Amino acid sequence: MGPKRSARKRPCRICGRWFTPNSRLGERQKTCGAEECQRRWHAKRCAVWNWQNRPYFKEIYLRRRLESCTYGSPSPSPSPMSTSGTGGSSWPPSVFPLDLPREVIQEVMGRQHAVITGYILRLLMRGVQEVISAQHADIHRGFMQQPLSSISRGDSQRPP
Repeated sequence: MGPKRSARKRPCRICGRWFTPNSRLGERQKTCGAEECQRRWHAKRCAVWNWQNRPYFKEIYLRRRLESCTYGSPSPSPSPMSTSGTGGSSWPPSVFPLDLPREVIQEVMGRQHAVITGYILRLLMRGVQEVISAQHADIHRGFMQQPLSSISRGDSQRPP
């Protein structure tokens, strides 16, 4: 093998300072050696990985919720548990995004079916909200492209 070339200086992807990469890491090193930069780069890459692997986490979430229904133990949930006044089971508010009588639904459908229905409702609501926000951005962009005279109020607050 020939002599190793030292990597050229490059800017850190987080702080922008120029650094010489470690010879063992070479082209793979993206940040300078500062601990804060490495921590932020790691968090950024984890967020990208989590975004690309959303189905994996959705499956795990749903499987855990269903297992907790089967075995009767409450599932670990980051959201606070809400209790019903009738002494029934306590469900996290995220199970049913709508204000529905949970005890009646559980009695009629069964707890597992209710969890699946709530999960599907949440997915549908999230999709609808994304579409609405995209439409809102398009409408806002359309208004910004209009000449000011066409959208002005036409009252005395308009400068002369």
